[in-house]
This record gives sequence, C-alpha cells and structure tokens, in this order.
Amino acid sequence: MKFPSIFRTSNPARFEVKPRYYDPVKEELKERTARIQKELEAEGKLGDVSEEDRLRHYESGIRGAFAQHQGIKAREGSIMTSTAMIRTLIFLFLVAGLAGYIYLGPVIFEYLLYLGLLVVSVYYFFKLKPKSRQ
Repeated sequence: MKFPSIFRTSNPARFEVKPRYYDPVKEELKERTARIQKELEAEGKLGDVSEEDRLRHYESGIRGAFAQHQGIKAREGSIMTSTAMIRTLIFLFLVAGLAGYIYLGPVIFEYLLYLGLLVVSVYYFFKLKPKSRQ
C-alpha cells in the first residue's frame, strides 16, 4: 500500500524497442522466399531442409582463429631495454635519494651523481668492449 506524498517518486524506466529502419522490399523478399520454399517442399522437389542445415555453413570460425599462434616470443636486446627494469632503477634512485636526504642531507645528491656516472661508464665499457672469440 502506497501512502500519499507531496514528493514524486521515480518509476522504473520503460524499455521499448523501436526499429530504426524498415525495408519493405527485403521483407517482401523474405516472405516470398519462405513461400516458394514451402511450395517446393510440398511438391517434393526440395528435400526436407531444416533450419540447422541451412545455418551450418555460418558456423563460427573460432576453431581456426588461433591456428597462426606462434607461442611466446623470446625477448631480444639487452636487459636495459626492458621498461620494467628502467622503472625499477628510477624507483630505486628516488628511494635512495629520499632516504639519503633524510640521513645525510643534500650531500647525498652529489654521491648519487657520482654513483650514476660510475654505473653508466661501466655499462658503456662492457657494451663497447669487443666480444672475444672462443
């Protein structure tokens, strides 16, 4: 039982499907095709074709959709090309800078600069060094 109120309560939204486009020619063609098919089935010229047989050639192609899958590809390049590794190094640099600033003060940035230059120089030393033949 609903009590009278001066406020309007919302009602559930109604759902009504309105066709956007109606093609009378297509509708007539569909009806005519169905009528002719029934006549041919009645005369025996057309075998009993079920709806399942008619739709059999419209099956989903999901079975062959993954046939070209080659598996997981191996990574190429150095470890420094990985974005996860670069993000990790940046994060460690920031944490070290913050912790060092708390404990040592602004002098930590100078130490981190020297450490960074050392790491970059070692990296380029091993990158540019010719590989020995075995």
